[in-house]
Formats: sequence, structure tokens, C-alpha cells
Amino acid sequence: MFRLFILTTALLWGTCAFAQQFTISGSVQRSGSTQILPGATIALKELNKHALADEYGNFRFDKVAPGTYTLTARFLGYAEKSQTIDVRDNAMLTISLDESFQLTDEVVIFATRASEKTPTTYSEMNKQAIQKQNFGQDLPMVLNWTPSLVTTSDAGAGIGYTGLRIRGTDATRINVTINGIALNDSESQGVFWVNTPDLASSVQSIQVQRGVGTSTNGSGAFGATVSVQTDGLNPDPYAEGTVSAGSFNSRRYTLKGGTGLMHDRWAFDGRVSAIRSDGYLERATSDLNSYYFSGGYYGDKTIVKAIMFGGHEKTYQAWYGVDPATMAIDRRFNFAGAIYDSDGNIERYYDNEVDDYRQDHYQLHLSHKLSSAWNANLSFHYTYGRGFFEQYQQDESFTNLGLPNVVIGNETIESSDVILRKWLDNDYYGTTFSANYDKGNSSLTLGGAFSRYDNARHYGEVLWAEVAVNAPARYVYYDGESRKSDFNVFAKWNYALSPKLGSYVDLQYRTVNYKTGGIEDGQVPYSVTDQFDFFNPKIGLNYALNENSTLYTSYATANREPNRSDYLDGIGRPKSERLGNLEVGWKRSAQQFTMNANFYLMNYTNQLVLTGGVTDTGYPIRANIGKSFRTGVELSAAVKILPKLTWNANVTWSVNRNKDYAFINENNLPVQRNTAIILSPSWIGGSQLTWLAFPDFQATFLSKYVGKQYLDNTENESMKLDAYFINDLRMSYRLPLRSVKLVELSLLINNLFDVEYASNGYGYGGTPYYFPQAGINFLAMVTVKI
Repeated sequence: MFRLFILTTALLWGTCAFAQQFTISGSVQRSGSTQILPGATIALKELNKHALADEYGNFRFDKVAPGTYTLTARFLGYAEKSQTIDVRDNAMLTISLDESFQLTDEVVIFATRASEKTPTTYSEMNKQAIQKQNFGQDLPMVLNWTPSLVTTSDAGAGIGYTGLRIRGTDATRINVTINGIALNDSESQGVFWVNTPDLASSVQSIQVQRGVGTSTNGSGAFGATVSVQTDGLNPDPYAEGTVSAGSFNSRRYTLKGGTGLMHDRWAFDGRVSAIRSDGYLERATSDLNSYYFSGGYYGDKTIVKAIMFGGHEKTYQAWYGVDPATMAIDRRFNFAGAIYDSDGNIERYYDNEVDDYRQDHYQLHLSHKLSSAWNANLSFHYTYGRGFFEQYQQDESFTNLGLPNVVIGNETIESSDVILRKWLDNDYYGTTFSANYDKGNSSLTLGGAFSRYDNARHYGEVLWAEVAVNAPARYVYYDGESRKSDFNVFAKWNYALSPKLGSYVDLQYRTVNYKTGGIEDGQVPYSVTDQFDFFNPKIGLNYALNENSTLYTSYATANREPNRSDYLDGIGRPKSERLGNLEVGWKRSAQQFTMNANFYLMNYTNQLVLTGGVTDTGYPIRANIGKSFRTGVELSAAVKILPKLTWNANVTWSVNRNKDYAFINENNLPVQRNTAIILSPSWIGGSQLTWLAFPDFQATFLSKYVGKQYLDNTENESMKLDAYFINDLRMSYRLPLRSVKLVELSLLINNLFDVEYASNGYGYGGTPYYFPQAGINFLAMVTVKI
């Protein structure tokens, strides 16, 4: 009887204890306003529990036992705030954070970022949103649901060579910076995300500015600017490990750690990553390694931070695409490395048809607070890139290799099967500087940058020849060098004309010098020397309808120079491009609902557009086309439908036209007419429907629609990418453990309904070539933080 009494008492006590568990929820916002602070960190010290404010600034702790706790909120750029709460019932809190007058890492990117005062169109992703989607795929896949953006993947599964287009413009026309320093390659102007794999694991925030934006460093933005800020100060020590695995033998291993703030002054962080994948296409393997290390001194008025990051990628080539006839038989077919017999049938594949490249980045940032109104920044950077791609070439002419024919007895041999290795070795270095003033009705930024792309050597080696040739080992059959210098100065001024009306002026002068020369592949000599002087003004107005709604308009001019491929592979002597960009929009922000509506008009003169053709290395060929334009409407919104159900959605409708485009039609007759610009869909839509099913479990249904795209500029219906509508499902569950900060299990199911589609393509000899994407596939991930 006594035992029964004890058991009953224990059960009743356990039931009461379970019943006496409460919920602490609330929101984090900027002090003195209704501006929410998504991504803020909230901690319950005694329970070792942590939460991140969602995109609406809301947070939640469940199953909190009665007691007294210390709740601490942190957000970059704001003063830390702690308060004691006595939990005896469910608690709803509003935490207001004051802006910090102490320098933070954000000051480094201030000169290249848009703000609430800037009348331009932009979207931001905080660390929380980035990590939700970071399963080891390249950074473009993380950005996939931002407005007007289309992603591409050569290997078909988001690992390896990937890319993005914004408002129909490709990566060579999108200005990308990391901590305010240009990432775009100086010669090609493109961004090769595969060179910095798993970069997303070391990123604090990303801002995507559409149109000309506020870009200052590097090549001018002709479609968008992507501003990446790497990890900022984490005041607490931490260690983190992530493992993911999934379809196509894809797997990723990431280790991170940091000291926290030591002696209130020093902090060190590091990360190493390894990513492997077989790819969706045959042999489209990826072998990627990367690292990130930083060390900083954080004084009251001074920050000194050194950063180094980089990677080594080795990918089997997958840039040839698939023609319609082959794709109908085998969607995963890859032409790269194919070796044919005398009847034209594939005999075997060369096992080392690879792209192999290393890139190391070094940055040193110095920031100092001169007074309550002024701060200054000075950064130095150096990037070292080197690598090659290797190919097996059949029946290669000795003339193209700069070699004499081989005579054996009475027979003259003019060609041979060879293995070629094509190299690029380059240095990129420079400095950026700015001084920022912010007081009263006025904020001013004065700055500039100088960079030099130097010792850039393009050369090719013959590693092997089937026929013995009279040449030294690793014979160099073409060779050339390039140099490019880029200097700019700028001034940006925000001034409040009245309590509701603000003005913006941005003036930039940029000068570019480019020189390249040598012998090209095919023994063609080349020599280019060119100089450009550009003036890029921007003006705009902001009008606050109320504390939640703002109207804005801006007009900007941008100029940019041709790239290396335009000079060597383009049609005729390329000219610099000019863009006039008008933006008109409305923004509304509240705790339960946010919305942006934007109209844009982008008028181009001498736009360098893709012709639809590619070089033998898969690089797109472009040509000046005279007058062209892009115009459209972008709508994006986020709404909290129910306490546990939120919806983020965006849609873009656009018109992208060449004016009086001249070409030769299928009847070999010259034609001139108004046509659609290549690879520019009229409709792009994205949706994220998130359900917080129960504490610590979240499910998001992700959808993406991309309209029809033409693969050339003639609007030929046989040269197009069909529209596609893709749906993914992402789920995550946080194990409620007190012994560690976080154990999270995540699952991403891509292409849930197994749609057959291609996200990219080109034309060659009148035939379209597509890059097929994977059907239904998955990635699972485990993350542990201590």
C-alpha cells in the first residue's frame, strides 16, 4: 500500500511538474521605433538555451520551468541587453535594443551597403536565414528565393560550377563584394563560387541590391550587387560541427570554432570544410575543400581584423550541355572526356578531364572611430589564384600547337591525339578606404579603392601526344600575360530635407587600364591596350508616409568595360556599355506584415549581350547590340498568417528587349527587328511557406517558377528553355538538450515532384544545348553546437 502511495505521489508530482512548464515568447526591435531585428540572438543563461529572432523579429522558448532567469539579447550593431524575468506563467516580452556607439564589424561594409535611407531596391538575408538553407550547396542556391533571381548548376545538383542571374543579367554583370572587396575576376568579370566552397558557413549577412545599387568597388553593376559580410564578432566561445549527406553521393563536413571575446579585446575564429559529390550528370564529380580564419582586436574606438579564406576545387568538366536528341534518351549524359573510335562511337572517357583551381584571399581591415560623428576605414587585400583545366583532344592539328608535322619514312603526320593542360596564374591586390560621417540630418561617406590584377599568365601545356613530337616535356604551345588597374573615388550623401523627406546623392569617378598580349590557343597573336574613364552619378529621394511606410525613387548611371573574352572571342572591337537605371518603389514594414513594390526601367547603350554561342572552354560569347532595355515590376511580401504559419513570397514581371536587333535568319537573309534578350524570363516567382508545427520543429515548403527563356536573341522558338515550376521541402528539428547549445537535424528534399527541367543552356551551330537538373533528390544534415 505504501509503495502504491509513493508511486501515485511521484506520478502526480511529475504531472504537476510537467504542467508547470511555461512559454517565453516575444519580439526584438530597435529602441524608439517599430523596426524589427531579425536574426537577433536571445539566451536564457541558467538553462543554456538559445533562440534566434525570425524574419519578423519574434522568438520563443518552450517548456520553461518556474524560476528566475537572466534573459540576454544581442544583435550586431546594437548594445547587448540583459534583464531578469520571474517565470510563474507564460510570458510575452518586447525587447528594445539601443544602437551601439561602439564600432562593430559592420562598419567595414558600410560604404558598399544600402540602408533604410538609401532609395534603392534591395533584399537582405541574415545568418539565421542563410544557415537554414546551407546544406553544402553553392551560395547561389542559398539565394535562390530572393526576388528576380535564377540559379544554374552545370552538374545539376547545386554543387560544383553554379551561377545566378538577376533581372536576366548574368554573373559577369553582377558586382560581388566580400567585406567591401571585389570578388569578380578582373578579366572575365565573372564570379566562380566553386573557388570558395562552403562560404555560406562563414557569412554573417548578404545584401542583394537590384539594378545599379550602391556598388562602388570593382566592376559596375549592370543587373545587381551582391554584398557579402563574413562572420562578425561572436562574444562567447563556441564550437560547431556539421555533417550532411544525400543523393549522388553528396556529403559535406564542416568544423567551426571561436574563442569568443578574450580580455574584452581579442577574438579568433576558424572553419575548415570538405565537400564531395558525384553530381547528377555522369562523371560531374566535385572534390572541394575550403577554409576561413580570422583574428581581431576590438578596442573601444579601434578594430583591427585579419581574415584569410579560400578553397581548392577539382571538378570533372560538365560545361558542354546536352542536345535535345541525346537528352531524350539520357538526361544525365555528359560529353566531356569522350574519346571516339573511327566510326564516331564513344570508345571510352578520359579519366582526368578536370578543372583544378586554388584561390586564397587575404584581407586586413582597420576601422577607427574619430569622434561621435566620424569613423574611418582602411582595408588591404591580396588574392592568389592558380590552376588549370585538362582535356583529351583527338586529332589535334600540329599547326594549332605550333609544332612541325611529324615525318615517319614517306608518311607526313599532321595531327595527333594529345592531352592539353590550360593554365591561369594571377595575383590581385589593392586597397579600399572610406570616411563616414553621421550626425543630425546628414550622413556622408567619402572613399575609394585601388586594385591591380597583375602577373596574370594564360598558357597551355602539351602533357602527352600519341605521336612522338620534337618538343620538350610540358611544351608550352601558347602563352600570354595580362595586367589591369582599377581606381575609383566616390562621395555618398544622405540629407534629411524635412522630417519625412530625405535626399541621396552618390558620385563616383572610375578609371580602368587594361593590357594583354601574347599568343592565343590556335597560334593567333593578340595585343590589347585600352583605357576607360567613367563618371557614375546616382540621385534619389525617400518619403516617409508614416513610421511603417516609405516611398522612394532614384536614377543612376553606370558604365563598364568589356572583358577579356569580348576582346579575344567577341564580334568586332567591343565598346564599353552604359546603363541608365530608374527605380520607383514603396516599402512597408510591421511586425505581422511587410511588403515591397518596385518598378524599374534599365536603358542600355551598347549592351554586351550573350550571343548564345560559347568558346571551346564553355565561356559565353557576347557582342554589343546598340540600344536595349529591361523594365518590370517586382513585388515581395512576408505575412504572419497564423502564430505558427508564415509566408514569404515574391514575383517579378518584366519586359526585356533588344531594339532593332540585327541578325541573319534561317534563309541567310539579314533581318532587323525588336527581339527578346537572351536568357531573360518575363516571369519569376518564389515562395516560402513555413509552419512551426510544434516547439523545435519547423517545415518550409519552397516553390520557384521561372518563365520561358530564349537561348539566342532572335526569338527562335526552337532555341529556348521551357518554363519550369519546382517545389522543395525543408524540415528541421532541434533536440531539446540542455547539455549543448544546439543539436539540429535537417532534411532538404529538392524537386519534390520530380519535374524534368533545364535551368540553363546555349546555342551552337543552330542546335540548343541544355543543362538538365536533377529530379527528386535529398540532403540530410546534422549540426551540433557547444
